[in-house]
Amino acid sequence: MSNSIAELEEAPLILAVGTNTTEAHPVIGLRVKKAVAKGSKLLVVDPRRIELVSFAHRWLRLKVGSDIALFNAMARLIIEEELYDREYVAARTKGFDDLREFLKSYTPAYAEQITGVPREEITAAAREYARAERAAIIYTLGITEHSCGVHNVQSLANLALLCGNFGVPNAGVNPLRGQNNVQGAGDVGCMPDYLPGYQRTGVDEARARWETAWGVKLDPNPGITKIAAIDEILKGKVRAVYIMGENTVVSDAHASKTRRALEAVEFLVVQDLFLTDTARLAHVVLPAASFAETDGTFTNTERRVQRIRKAVEPPGQARADWVIVSELATRLGYPMHYDHPSHIWDELARNTPILAGINYDRIELQGIQWPCPTPDHPGTPYLHRDEFSSGKGSFQTVPHVPVAEPPDEEYPLILTTGRRRSTYHTGTQTGRAIGFNRLVPHEWVEMNPQDAADLKLVNGEMVAVVSRRGRVEVPVKVTDTSPVGVVFMSFHFPEQTLTNVLTVDAYDPITETPEFKACAVRIERNRSETE
Repeated sequence: MSNSIAELEEAPLILAVGTNTTEAHPVIGLRVKKAVAKGSKLLVVDPRRIELVSFAHRWLRLKVGSDIALFNAMARLIIEEELYDREYVAARTKGFDDLREFLKSYTPAYAEQITGVPREEITAAAREYARAERAAIIYTLGITEHSCGVHNVQSLANLALLCGNFGVPNAGVNPLRGQNNVQGAGDVGCMPDYLPGYQRTGVDEARARWETAWGVKLDPNPGITKIAAIDEILKGKVRAVYIMGENTVVSDAHASKTRRALEAVEFLVVQDLFLTDTARLAHVVLPAASFAETDGTFTNTERRVQRIRKAVEPPGQARADWVIVSELATRLGYPMHYDHPSHIWDELARNTPILAGINYDRIELQGIQWPCPTPDHPGTPYLHRDEFSSGKGSFQTVPHVPVAEPPDEEYPLILTTGRRRSTYHTGTQTGRAIGFNRLVPHEWVEMNPQDAADLKLVNGEMVAVVSRRGRVEVPVKVTDTSPVGVVFMSFHFPEQTLTNVLTVDAYDPITETPEFKACAVRIERNRSETE
């Protein structure tokens, strides 16, 4: 997040895009509700009638995958009506003239054709965003899990740059992370093209710093992503895979393809808390400790580094992740000896400028938000206050990109996927809790009443959801939460309904994030019920 969670309560306007915040991030959802109660305007952009819509000042119900056209049209109107922050744009941005020229074709009328949002609503939303004293944008996977996810984010950043909403409190562009330490994993270099602290592998200075710390030579070339790795396995070019804390055969798009790859690989190691579907395929399973069974840190969605402390000993042969990795590295010929996670952190901080001022003593009672470059630095509640790390913020000219697999005569509906509040991810943890199972006992496919009537389906009827990649059987839930032509499912119940056998493996060419949010499907009546 460019800003902090608490700042949302005081934001004069919140633009919530592709985020079912009250279900996927209920704590942050409470902040949004409090902001509305205090008088903030809430603009919701989402194809589904999510809970936030009932709190919204304005709801833009766009077609799945049409975000860029909407935000381009808003940016065009803001420029055309001279509602943008001229002083900010002149002093702190570059590429404005190119953006203005590029956006000329993105009229509200043109955007209406693509998005389905009435031009009057697009115009009103643009004016409200631009005229707000400050405005915070929040988004989640409804923006990034598309084959144009990066461009979606860039189109949102254009709005924030136009209106001076970077570098000030109660504003910014704020991705809400979906799991407790996904931000921390990125911070410490768990990406193929970055060393810790988002230092690119190709930067000599950054690489030299870590070569000195580790006593090894590092390859300047980036590695491959998980998506590319699956393809490389199937080509026979990757022969061993080590998976930590991820139920890959359930959570990956086109799950049957992932299963084929992991069944074909010569050596598969899985390190996890439970014997997940993925762990069952492994040649070796390394039992890991949970958050309550180890010391360390988590970094949350607002960049806050926080202590976690061991409450109980790990059961059986389970060990903390850092212990397993250290011992494995040592046995493979690289001695890796740490007495405590704080020693690992100290090594990280010494070689990572944005984390240099953080240590375990400082976060004993309260977490600190990076960047924190020195031991006396208080941390950074919001980014880009005086300048951007790259100097000036750069406007991006990003065209509308349609979904990779649009509906057609054979597969006339769009399936979009997401999460439900009472269950979590692949159900590895919440699936073991009786209370959660009583709240949400099974998966269902949400379908608009008109679509259900057209197919002569009733609430609770078993159907098959079919895509070009697979087929699952699931009961229907008739609800106006889903718009006409769109059905919705989660992936929380793999033992009953492996939703991701349906999803397409088209992906964003920059991040290689799959397009979980859109694939073409059809609904078939259950064969046994029609015989």
